[in-house]
Amino acid sequence: MADLTQTAANVRSGSNGAVELVQAGEAGITAGTPVYQKTADEKYYKADADAGSSESDVYGIALMNADADEYFVVQTEGDINVGATTVTGEVYVLSSTAGKIAPASDIASGWYPSILGTAKDTSGTIDLDISNGSTPKA
Repeated sequence: MADLTQTAANVRSGSNGAVELVQAGEAGITAGTPVYQKTADEKYYKADADAGSSESDVYGIALMNADADEYFVVQTEGDINVGATTVTGEVYVLSSTAGKIAPASDIASGWYPSILGTAKDTSGTIDLDISNGSTPKA
């Protein structure tokens, strides 16, 4: 399959979503982007499944757009509409394209698998329950 085609304007937190205000470390974070926290500056960046263990440790999904040093809201758990068509029951993971979401069937050698959650319907709702892998897939 391929990365989800997301529409940032359609990304929404569900009624049970846990959210936080965080600071962006780079430009171009859009609503629906999986992000990680960089230890060096404690800011948030686009997560990437094949960039290394720390860059693939998803903290949450951005609920709004942000550029470098701007503050934005990130969701860490609960129902979230990722602004894309999803497959009910499909498990979604961090993609090897920075800041993107892919179906679990796309996991390839060298990826640090980070499970984001399972789709609840076809309209983009995912039960966000992040589980980060510590070793790359062989």
